[in-house]
Amino acid sequence: MASPTLLACDAVLFDLDGVLIDSTAVVERHYRSFARRHGLDPDALVADLHGRRMADIIAAALPHLRGQALADECARFEAAEAADVEDLAVIPGAAALTDELQGRPWAVVTSGTAPVATRRLEAAGIAPPPVLVTGELVGSGKPSPEPYLLAAQRLGVDPERCVVVEDAPAGVAAGLAAGARVIGVATTVGAGELAAAHHVVDVLARLSIVRGSDGAWSIAIDERDG
Repeated sequence: MASPTLLACDAVLFDLDGVLIDSTAVVERHYRSFARRHGLDPDALVADLHGRRMADIIAAALPHLRGQALADECARFEAAEAADVEDLAVIPGAAALTDELQGRPWAVVTSGTAPVATRRLEAAGIAPPPVLVTGELVGSGKPSPEPYLLAAQRLGVDPERCVVVEDAPAGVAAGLAAGARVIGVATTVGAGELAAAHHVVDVLARLSIVRGSDGAWSIAIDERDG
């Protein structure tokens, strides 16, 4: 039996939706409703959501909105998403993995907003991370490295000593640009779309935390087939 691959690190930075929480049904429900309300093609809109900030998606979909009108539309959307936790599901392995990290540096780095991310973590029963970086905290969202660089800075960790766990190409690109090692989890898109990551697994449950006798710790990656 092949031994797991070990990545020594000082912190783990997780994307939220698609990595720790399956929110696909909730997200698509709200964007489809938004599209119908504004006379847009719902299928076209939901085809390009992953890893992008809500404000960026709405601004691109409704280019005629500016200033307060755009802010009001984003606020309505955010409130509706934050209030809706129906159909949310914890990704298998997420609770165990984040529990193993308690007392160590880790973060959730999401393109979503703070009210939405906080509500989803609470509903899923996942302990709050030491650092939560949300879309409104950065000038540029993924694939910019800014969200992951901010998380590493707030944890006091060198980005190159971080492991990023992502499910979307934009997030993989962001982690790589930040200088982190990146693990792709093929829960949202196929493994081929995550091929730029250093490692790709089919399910989050293939990851675990290993503590060394010297106090150092690593992420163990079970890369066996099947």
